[in-house]
Amino acid sequence: MLIETLVADAFGTNCYVLADGRGSECVVVDPGIGIAPRLEDVLSEHRLKPVAVLLSHGHLDHTFSVTPVCGSHEVPAYIHSDDEHLLADPARGFGPGTSAMFGTGLEWTEPDDVAVLEDGADVELAGMRFTIDHAPGHTAGSILFHTSGAEAPYTLSGDVLFAGAIGRTDLPGGSDAQMWDSLERKVLPLADEVVVLPGHGPRTTMATERATNPYLKQVAARLHR
Repeated sequence: MLIETLVADAFGTNCYVLADGRGSECVVVDPGIGIAPRLEDVLSEHRLKPVAVLLSHGHLDHTFSVTPVCGSHEVPAYIHSDDEHLLADPARGFGPGTSAMFGTGLEWTEPDDVAVLEDGADVELAGMRFTIDHAPGHTAGSILFHTSGAEAPYTLSGDVLFAGAIGRTDLPGGSDAQMWDSLERKVLPLADEVVVLPGHGPRTTMATERATNPYLKQVAARLHR
């Protein structure tokens, strides 16, 4: 599997391009702020044709370029139904201080073609199968995308799980209780060999996170009481 990672200058958000190989169809995951020109360079370099944009959740640092990317390639944007409203009004995902960081003059247009995702669905795109795992806590509609390549199984974890950390739960739509439940029921059971592609920071593995991530260790300890 071909996996290209582009890191946005703003907020260090990871945008991923996944394909079976060069010269094939691909999916784009979480196109953040200022990522569109660099994304076009990657698509040209590998001769890739996007068929969809997948969104791990509705926060603007992950969705900022979704409309130009979808519009340029005439493809749909996929998002969980519980975060669909954030594509209509992304400011609803921030507190007052966070909204100010994006400026008051932000112009936003919702993508023309939005497909909603539900928990447990399997979506076939660009010759790959993505299983949708609803994992609320960071936002109400946060999801994990599970897929497999010849070399390893992968989980695109958005802002649910990072290397050594988890996503914040203090923004509108976030829930500390839901995050702990998602970590227990959706993250901790993942196999050690799963390669985690997070929304920010370096890739990791579930074996590493199970052994070192303090939040997962806390969840595991609670289960064994």
